Amino acid sequence: MSKFGVLVMGPAGAGKTTFCNAVIQHLQHTRRSCFYVNLDPAAESFSYEPDLDIRELITLEDVMEELGLGPNGGLIYCFEFLLQNLDFLSEALDPLSEEYLIIFDMPGQIELYTHIPLLPSLVNFLSRAGPLNINLCAAYLLESTFVVDKAKFFAGTLSAMSAMLMLEMPHVNILTKMDQVQDMVSRKELKRFANVDVQMLQDDDADAVGDPSSKDSLLSGGSFKQLNRAVGQLIDDFSMVSFLKLNVQDEDSVAAVLSHIDDATQFHEAQEPREPQDEREVNYEDADM
Repeated sequence: MSKFGVLVMGPAGAGKTTFCNAVIQHLQHTRRSCFYVNLDPAAESFSYEPDLDIRELITLEDVMEELGLGPNGGLIYCFEFLLQNLDFLSEALDPLSEEYLIIFDMPGQIELYTHIPLLPSLVNFLSRAGPLNINLCAAYLLESTFVVDKAKFFAGTLSAMSAMLMLEMPHVNILTKMDQVQDMVSRKELKRFANVDVQMLQDDDADAVGDPSSKDSLLSGGSFKQLNRAVGQLIDDFSMVSFLKLNVQDEDSVAAVLSHIDDATQFHEAQEPREPQDEREVNYEDADM
């Protein structure tokens, strides 16, 4: 039988570990089993202790000290080392039943999700094509404060799309920390960001003021505005990226995101349906009492 898992990905500061904590807490409240895997060799502390921790195999600090590598080079070395020691994962994950949701907490280095082929190799090992037979989806997190700067938001959206194209697996894209932007952006505009509406790049004519040849004018409008519009059109042409809105302080918000993850992994389809006969037997027993 297949297992079920989610790779929690995204740039540094997006709230990946906080999201993992919120999901674990929600699963505990609903009496559902989960298995928490930390794959960040530079992680320092956790609210919930991981059930499996890459730091038991290798740490970024040791790699940097012994090999003289920087943070990015050290992280790549850690993942190369993990791919050479996949028994570390299989021995812990293989015994798990289908009742578990396996949560993989990933590092924040964006290059892992965009152009370095390490993560696709790991996904192939974990997924249904590999020996562990896990129904996987990716949860790509982007900080909602990005919506305040349209260029920054579309840069983050491009990174999400790049990860989707490289990993070739179901994706759930999430705008985190929604509580921080509720007073900064209207609900209507947030909806346009969640659906990645290219039309929102059409600024009012009043925004285009000043000397059109000046540097500031080019950055606030003109060529820079045309670049934003071209990038937005690229995303719109793929029609791949939309975002769920998440507030980890809101239990209903966490439950809604988790339901999308379950749909992406087909978790509910694998659950045994309750037979009507069982319900009748319960009713008969109640009647006899």
